[in-house]
Amino acid sequence: MLRLGLVLMMLVAPAAWAHSPVSGGGQEQLAALLSALVLAAAWVVYLVGAWRVRPGWWSLGLFSLGMALAFAAVLGPLDTWAETSTSWHMVQHMLFMVVIAPLWVLARPLPQIVGGAGRYAAVVWNPLLRLVQHPMLTAYLHGLVIWFWHVPRFYMLALDNPWWHVFEHACFLLTAGLFWWAVLKSSARRVHWALFALLFTLMHTGFLGAMLTFAQSSLYGPERSLEDQQLAGMIMWVLGAFPYLLASAWIGYRWYQQVQARLNS
Repeated sequence: MLRLGLVLMMLVAPAAWAHSPVSGGGQEQLAALLSALVLAAAWVVYLVGAWRVRPGWWSLGLFSLGMALAFAAVLGPLDTWAETSTSWHMVQHMLFMVVIAPLWVLARPLPQIVGGAGRYAAVVWNPLLRLVQHPMLTAYLHGLVIWFWHVPRFYMLALDNPWWHVFEHACFLLTAGLFWWAVLKSSARRVHWALFALLFTLMHTGFLGAMLTFAQSSLYGPERSLEDQQLAGMIMWVLGAFPYLLASAWIGYRWYQQVQARLNS
């Protein structure tokens, strides 16, 4: 398992570093290097933990795929394209929120992370584990982050300053991870709240996507075309809805089973 993870790291490296922010200079290069170090450290911690607490091949594959996509999204050409294109910027955001974060959650990485980081991980994980017991609270937190970083002033701040850009990525990944953990791993007592959290997120992200689609002018500067912004809105509104709809159907089925079990008991 450790060997497989190292192979995936080597495979993703050329794609991530070619034409990436790391090849630039100044603050952008430093911010990209910090992002690379943080992601690499997290992957190494997981792989060390996987050597001590063996996950299944499926879990290892999901986590490694999510990590490889994170490297590609943060350090690959996508990050460069996102600087000049609203639609590519939206693709990057949606990768963080509805692909990478749920992949990590579905991998159930906590035993491996604790195994790799030791008792120090508990300082971070214990408060977060208490937070994910409340699906709607994580949905509110994640929603606040989404809307905050799509306000034109803060959107442009992240584009103009590489350190704010790194912080934006961290906000998306952290809050999306907490949100998906709360809804996908919800207890039987909180399954209905998990469904409400998903539907709430589906509604407000769809509304934001519709706003971008039907806006009559470019919200993020004249150098970005209105058509590119409308495409970005469609990506969030239509394509971004599918993961939420699939998760809602699965959690709704879980809730239906619980109701049927109570009626038949």
